[in-house]
This record gives sequence, structure tokens and C-alpha cells, in this order.
Amino acid sequence: MSTAAPARDAFAALVLHRRPQRARVGLTLGFVRTFAVPEIAEVLDRTGRLASAPKARAKATGAMMFALVGHGVDSPDGRRIVAELAALHRLPGVDAELMRYVLACFTVCPVEFADGTPAERAAAAAFAADLAAALRLPPLPGPGLAEAAAWMREFETARFAPSEAGRRLWHTVAPLFAARLPRRLARHAPAFAAALLDPPLRAAFALPRPPLPLRAAARLAFHLTR
Repeated sequence: MSTAAPARDAFAALVLHRRPQRARVGLTLGFVRTFAVPEIAEVLDRTGRLASAPKARAKATGAMMFALVGHGVDSPDGRRIVAELAALHRLPGVDAELMRYVLACFTVCPVEFADGTPAERAAAAAFAADLAAALRLPPLPGPGLAEAAAWMREFETARFAPSEAGRRLWHTVAPLFAARLPRRLARHAPAFAAALLDPPLRAAFALPRPPLPLRAAARLAFHLTR
């Protein structure tokens, strides 16, 4: 039996209603994590779409993900989006493990950054299972989100590496965090965004460690949003 309905109820409540801005920051951070995997970065960089219209591409990615959560994988909109995602799987250089990793990032990161409740985390894990099945991917480790997050970190330990493509993508996307900051801080968006990154991501993008006050200010600034 599909778990889409209960997953949509709790997961959608978090990302669409309870803390939508935090969830969007988390989703963007999940997108950024994929840049640290050279194979993914090369595919995204090669298409040129993100570099030519970063705001539009990032917005489209968020819209696809939240439409899936809001309407369900089995809805007409959900089936259309699943077909679009499946087409990405057929791009040269994209395999099932990379797609699983992207799915993990797009599920785990919004929930973690939005401080999801246990019920919301369980619903997110159920949603990820439905989406993996729809995409004919091996399921993420479960039954909960903690197991998926642990697998994601193990994948990153094995696959994160510096690449020119990854660095280019990061510098393209970093200014987009301005939309989630108070207006007076918007011009400092790249610095505040970099302060949210963990050491493995900073290493992949060749970024220096931000000073502690900036890291604390960044967490506070982005968590002040709902």
C-alpha cells in the first residue's frame, strides 16, 4: 500500500505550512551538497542550465520537490514530475546510486534544517520510500530518516571530492541565499551561506572556515525565518 497520503499530511505540513522558509533553505543546502560529488557536478555543469539561469533553476527544483510533497507521488502532478525526474536518470553519467543520493539530500536536508518533529521525520522517510519506488530506485535505508541520513553521510565520505565544476556551481548558487535573509544582510549572502556549510562541503569547494561569530550569526539569521 502506498504511504503517500500519511507522508503528505505530516511532511507537507512541515515544508509547506509550519516552517516553509527553513525548509526551502534546507532544500537549497541539499541541492548544494550534490555539487560536492564530482560526477553530479559535472552533469549539472555540462548542461549549462544552472549557470545561465541559477534563480530560475533553483526555483524550479524547489517547486518540483514541494509539488511532489504537497500533491503526492501518485497524483497527476506527481506522476508528471516523476517522469521528468526519471528522464534525468537517463542522462550520461547519472546512475541509480547518484539518484538515491540526490533523493536523500532532498528529503533529509529540509527536515533537518527545519527541525522536524519525529512524526514529520517519519513521514519524510515514508515519502522518500514512495518516491524511490516510483523512480524504480533501491529504497533508502530505513525505516526512519536517521538511517537514510547515516547512509547519506557514508556516501559523502566515499564520494565527496573537490572539482572545478563543483566550485563553479557553488559560486553560482551562493548569492541565491539572499532571498532567505533579512534585507540588511542580503548583500552578504555568499558569506552567510558559506557559514552554513560543514567542513566536508567547505573542503570540496575550497572555502576557508568562516569565523565562529559569522557561523553563529548565519544559523541565527536563517533560523529566524519560519
